[in-house]
Amino acid sequence: MSQEITIAGIGIAPEVLAAVVSRAVEEVEGVASVGVKDLATNLVSMFSARTTAAAPSVEAEVIDDKLAITVHLVVFFGYPFKKLAEAVRQAVLGVIDAQVGVEIERVDVCIDGLVFPKE
Repeated sequence: MSQEITIAGIGIAPEVLAAVVSRAVEEVEGVASVGVKDLATNLVSMFSARTTAAAPSVEAEVIDDKLAITVHLVVFFGYPFKKLAEAVRQAVLGVIDAQVGVEIERVDVCIDGLVFPKE
């Protein structure tokens, strides 16, 4: 298990924060997935002897007793990035306030992939 994040007198596993944030963000219209879920990469790693550590889909760090969160997304084409990022930020702020109850320093949104509609 990864190093716990300690904030406001509680220790939280990064995987727990990632699960809470991912669940809320996946509900935002326009989000295809939290983290990069590339089928080709998954197949290669499954049949390869090499294992590569996947980048975390949600990262969190403590800055001045507040959480700084970075969310990596794959989004659907046709949704304006700025509006989508703001909706993701609001979802993260809401779920962290409701579930964890700590202050947020910032929420960074990284759009790492784009899904195009089938033509």
